[in-house]
Amino acid sequence: MKRLLIGCCTAVLAASTFVAAQTPAPKPPPKSPPATATATIAGKTISIAYSSPRVNGRGDHIFAKDGLIGQDPSYPIWRAGANAATVLHTDADLTIGTLDVPKGEYSLWVNISDANHWVLVVNKQFGQWGRTYDAAKNLGTTPMDTKTTPALVEDLKYTITDLGGGKGTITLAWENKSASVSFMAK
Repeated sequence: MKRLLIGCCTAVLAASTFVAAQTPAPKPPPKSPPATATATIAGKTISIAYSSPRVNGRGDHIFAKDGLIGQDPSYPIWRAGANAATVLHTDADLTIGTLDVPKGEYSLWVNISDANHWVLVVNKQFGQWGRTYDAAKNLGTTPMDTKTTPALVEDLKYTITDLGGGKGTITLAWENKSASVSFMAK
């Protein structure tokens, strides 16, 4: 009886070891996880889908010409996120800054050639990998209010703020920069 019990325990232990060895290790979290900023303005949904990179110890060296973004082939046009191109979806016709944007989907880019005066680029192409930028497909551009942040912003973050009366702001912040632009839903 003891042999049978020892044999059964050994078999169960061997089987559980085999099963544990077959279980894949959990995947680490993505370096730039997907994120979304969404707001309802004047009864219409406006959202920005992006991947949120982290500063990860590279502070004060992200936006410089010889920095991280300077390595992108589209520099000084930045994909304004990581991985796939950042996508704006709007159910309303908008005026973003000085630019009229019909309802629909667009990719967002930022011209960072002047560190103190960024320019938002709205492009009619969307769904592409983030480094695939085609200036011929630009809907247009509009200036952004660019500021230095009071503290390091580790994770890139977009916010859409409802100011009431169909008005709002789009803001992106990362590392030591914050850039915003006002908009109005029509």
